[in-house]
Amino acid sequence: MRLLHTADWHIGRRLHGFDLTAEQEHAFKQIEAIALEAKVDGVIIAGDLYDRSLPSEQAVALLNDMIQRLNLHDQLPIYAISGNHDSAIRLATGAPWYQATNYYLATELAQAFEPIELTDIQIFLLPYFETFQAQQYFNDPAIKNVAAAMARIVTRMKTKFDADKRQILVAHFFADGSATTDSETQLKVGGLGAIPVNLLQDFDYVALGHLHGKDALHADNARYSGSPVKFSLSEAHQQKGVWLIDTADMSRTFKPLTPINDVVQLTDNFANLTDPDYYGQLKCDDYLGITLTDTKPIVNVLARLREIYPNIISLERAQGYTTQVAMQTLDLAHKSPLDLLNDFYEHVAKEDLTEQQKQWAAAALKQANEVQQS
Repeated sequence: MRLLHTADWHIGRRLHGFDLTAEQEHAFKQIEAIALEAKVDGVIIAGDLYDRSLPSEQAVALLNDMIQRLNLHDQLPIYAISGNHDSAIRLATGAPWYQATNYYLATELAQAFEPIELTDIQIFLLPYFETFQAQQYFNDPAIKNVAAAMARIVTRMKTKFDADKRQILVAHFFADGSATTDSETQLKVGGLGAIPVNLLQDFDYVALGHLHGKDALHADNARYSGSPVKFSLSEAHQQKGVWLIDTADMSRTFKPLTPINDVVQLTDNFANLTDPDYYGQLKCDDYLGITLTDTKPIVNVLARLREIYPNIISLERAQGYTTQVAMQTLDLAHKSPLDLLNDFYEHVAKEDLTEQQKQWAAAALKQANEVQQS
């Protein structure tokens, strides 16, 4: 059999206020095309289908359309679990009749122990769980962390192993030794949230969700698919895509996805960034994190940059600001307030006050003096 492994769709997610609906639809169409071209026997979605437990109506409609497209139109079996961003209860609405179309969705820990039996494999669907849920399921308050819970879970699963088949685990958690990015909710606190990779050794393949990069973990039998779309600047250099798994020999093939607008980090000075010869070579509609190497103040810098680069998601200074105040004797006592204001404005803005600005300042000063005298 051949399976497609994806995860962390995070439908409804925004990138620093920018709507990612078009990006997510574009990524989905590529995933669907890969699945059909490769003639896969099923699609694994390893959690975080939604970005939040209370998704918007638009997000619900979009995910419903995607699932219907794969499962009803393309007639592809789906093997999915809930992640830490999903509301397990809301996601599972309608689940009792999903299996009639080979849509298998696990949102409760109890569902993890009944494998889906296919020609040559067993698929165990383990949704995201908290330690207390494992304590309740096993009726054992001695389970103090998710690693201990996972050991009990795997032991229970192994009692259902068929020696004549390969075993695939679909799960959503932080595997010990994995690398994270800024867009992922941290699951480990003091190491309690990390699950040792050696607990996964009895499975032929572990299809993981939660971390957004495919290279977050390099275990022999376990991989994160990563998210199909970039959700933070820290993911700028990641190649997004999906895994194809051939169960005959458990070989893996990574299939890349191409975004409409990429997430890119630019580091340069303001003069270069606003030079047509420079930005003419760039895709200016990309989501950009810009780091300025300038140290002097620049008036309306963000607005001016956005005239060229409309999708700026962050603007920072590489070295901060320098004041460069000249060492000179300032005769403050003999300067008028308007002269002092003009000196200050010239120092900050690198230009003199306009006549209109001087009139406004004079009127404000006159009003302040009248108030003080009354």
